[in-house]
Amino acid sequence: MKILVTGGAGFIGSAVVRHIIGNTADSVVNLDKLTYAGNLESLAGVSDSQRYAFEHVDICNRPELDRVFAQHQPDRIMHLAAESHVDRSIDGPAAFIETNIVGTYTLLEAARQYWLGLDDGRKSAFRFHHISTDEVYGDLHGPEELFTETTPYAPSSPYSASKASSDHLVRAWLRTYGLPTLVTNCSNNYGPCHFPEKLIPLVILNALEGKPLPVYGKGDQVRDWLYVEDHARALYRVVTEGAVGETYNIGGHNEKQNIQVVHTLCDLLDELRPRADGNSYRVQITHVQDRPGHDLRYAIDASKIQRELGWVPQETFESGIRKTVEWYLDNPDWVAHVKSGAYQQWLDKHYAGRSAKP
Repeated sequence: MKILVTGGAGFIGSAVVRHIIGNTADSVVNLDKLTYAGNLESLAGVSDSQRYAFEHVDICNRPELDRVFAQHQPDRIMHLAAESHVDRSIDGPAAFIETNIVGTYTLLEAARQYWLGLDDGRKSAFRFHHISTDEVYGDLHGPEELFTETTPYAPSSPYSASKASSDHLVRAWLRTYGLPTLVTNCSNNYGPCHFPEKLIPLVILNALEGKPLPVYGKGDQVRDWLYVEDHARALYRVVTEGAVGETYNIGGHNEKQNIQVVHTLCDLLDELRPRADGNSYRVQITHVQDRPGHDLRYAIDASKIQRELGWVPQETFESGIRKTVEWYLDNPDWVAHVKSGAYQQWLDKHYAGRSAKP
């Protein structure tokens, strides 16, 4: 097969591309706008493959999408291109509306036109797989509650609202036009090549640089953590074996409070790269004002994908988080290149405005 991966230079997208090239006989066309979070260095190990091609294209650019479809003739689409950072969506929601909603609409229409022109065999085999987030469900209240594929949508941030909108568009294109779509909603990912605005890489890199480790509020927000390579395996399983029209929730079965995650990272760094003064990295933890509309708890019921497609995560949180810390310690060049002046300016602006809490 030839699979078109949108956002293939991003964190999850690059893991998907690496998985396909490294573990299957399929070909990949990586379509990416290369915003601040897109990094082709994350694909250095596979970019020389004859089964890999890169297209520097914005999903909002319909003529370029039409060209890519005509030129590459993909059999499947895995749509990961998205603005994905909640704090950025609060600071500037317009980019999220444009990419996540208008971009998804534009891609759906380009895909539909292409799909309608395929012969019957290729048309019946075609799939449009939309990759989304558990944040579309809002948050959970009871300690036993889990998000299922039928949980009502209740997004809390501009980011999650834009992703909820894109999910609805994808399902509408199946219902109205018959475009064979699938949707997956995942929990928080972590692992190698994660852009350092998100909690885990931010804590690792700030710790090593002697900077404060910012924790929102008390740090009691609960997330289900999914190792990105486990997620990539799940996504490939869905796009190749999933049933048209179905939704699959993908989770790591690893619920942790944010403060627990930060403590775990500090303890691993204490072991693997101790501070020169002998103190624990925990002394750098700084509690800051919580962000608006911060959901308290997310947790995924991933029993459907296990039952129907046989997928389960291979990594525990303990094994995955150790691999993650080791990867950042072993790849300082990747870190240095991705931490551009623009990234640093955003980081300074965002956290400088939040007063520390005792």
